[in-house]
Amino acid sequence: MSSPFPELYLVRHGETEWSRSGRHTGRTDIPLTEAGEAAARGVAGRLQGLSFAAVWSSPSLRARTTCALAGFGAGAVIKDELAEWDYGAYEGITTRQILAERPGWQLFRDGCPQGEDAAQVGARADAVIGQFRQAAATVLVFSSSHLLRVLAARWIGLPPQGGSRFVLDTASLSVLGYEHDLTEPVIRRWNQR
Repeated sequence: MSSPFPELYLVRHGETEWSRSGRHTGRTDIPLTEAGEAAARGVAGRLQGLSFAAVWSSPSLRARTTCALAGFGAGAVIKDELAEWDYGAYEGITTRQILAERPGWQLFRDGCPQGEDAAQVGARADAVIGQFRQAAATVLVFSSSHLLRVLAARWIGLPPQGGSRFVLDTASLSVLGYEHDLTEPVIRRWNQR
């Protein structure tokens, strides 16, 4: 059922070697795996028949490739605000490795040394939400897991740390929208594969 209100469609990029192995991938440009490319092509079918006033992508290779393989690359606008969380010193390593040296660490609570914390990522998410509301039309976004999780949290009025309560699979589709009117932001669909 389509909504009478603008919606924000969110697509997490397809699988990469690092997403498959659980390595934090912020600013490192990692290509999609063959499975990731196939899943990105599959996104096209799930978006068939929908129209978007704009398509926005993270500057990352993995998001731009997913966008292109889904059939939306030609019109995509690259937005730096959609870049994945900057993991700083934790770039390229797994949560398990971090916990071995820093027991009890949680990304959304503690952030990353030489990288970003949740408030910084939340400010970028708020900027994207502001741009969407200014556009007042349905927009398609391609980005990465943690940024999109923070974006969803901020959409429904949670602090950026609330993104820890959402999980996103690669090549998943989620939709942010409204319920009764523009004062009631809701998550209409989440993590659909």
